[in-house]
Amino acid sequence: MTRGRKPTPTKLKLIRGNPGKRALNDAEPMPDVELPDCPVFIEGEAREQWNHVGRMLFEMGVMTRLDSLALAMLANSVARWISAEATVKKTSDVLESGEGGFYQNPYLSVANKAWEQMSKMLIEFGMTPSSRVRLKVEMLSGPDAFESYLEKNKA
Repeated sequence: MTRGRKPTPTKLKLIRGNPGKRALNDAEPMPDVELPDCPVFIEGEAREQWNHVGRMLFEMGVMTRLDSLALAMLANSVARWISAEATVKKTSDVLESGEGGFYQNPYLSVANKAWEQMSKMLIEFGMTPSSRVRLKVEMLSGPDAFESYLEKNKA
């Protein structure tokens, strides 16, 4: 296991203006910006999240085909969190057992774990206020950029 801080991708260093002024990795892979097709194993709410979040990441210019598994992880975590939170809301944070005792709703644990996973992936994509505070991205031009990308890739 590698020690120390996780290296910052060159693209993010460039977006931030290379604040450390250290030499940039000129051999780092720089895949094209694209939103790959949603994997077949992503269904329901997770598929909706894939499309919603994927579009935002594409428009920010940070989504590539190499990030599809990370986006799938984020989409599934968001869907699981939404589902578990809805179940907790219908019931309660604390449930009463048949013997009269109390225990934490198991769905609250599911929601909390999904929230942790979701938070980590949001940070990886620069989608939290603190993780994007130093980002300087040029959004792809206008609302037509995503639609033209989709049309280009249908052919």
